[in-house]
Amino acid sequence: VYPPDTYWQKEFEDSFEYTETDDQLKAIADIKADMESGVVMDRLLCGDVGYGKTEVALRAAFKTVMEGKQVAILAPTTILARFNESKLKCVLMSRFQTKEEIKQNLEKIKSGEASVIVATHRLLSNDVVFHDLGLLVLDEEQRFGVEHKEKIKTLKKNINVLTLSATPIPRTL
Repeated sequence: VYPPDTYWQKEFEDSFEYTETDDQLKAIADIKADMESGVVMDRLLCGDVGYGKTEVALRAAFKTVMEGKQVAILAPTTILARFNESKLKCVLMSRFQTKEEIKQNLEKIKSGEASVIVATHRLLSNDVVFHDLGLLVLDEEQRFGVEHKEKIKTLKKNINVLTLSATPIPRTL
């Protein structure tokens, strides 16, 4: 069970440079209600390209980190910049990193030093061990194969999951 929003949550949300749409505000409220209900969330957020699904997901991620839990985001890696502005402990996992960087990031994930992990499929490797994962954000723009989906199923058992999709009939259905 997550508590109601904190001052820090409001400050983070107020840093969003655009005015939220009514649909975004409803999605944000619904997701927070899920997180505060005590029932594990498995929600699909479907919206057109440019709808602002990532912004909605970042708010759920921030709420998760405020509870001392980790967030794993399988998504395009450019969103890291927004979290870096908020001083959260973020790490990037991608094929563009050196072996040493990956080794250091794996240790940060395992120890809990990293609060937000943004990665492509690399996140689903067997050597990635989470300290206390609380939210998994799946951006369906990524292409997940059967092996990836099986790994995701093992992660989903006891954590909140927020899937983002711009397709009218998401592949998850």
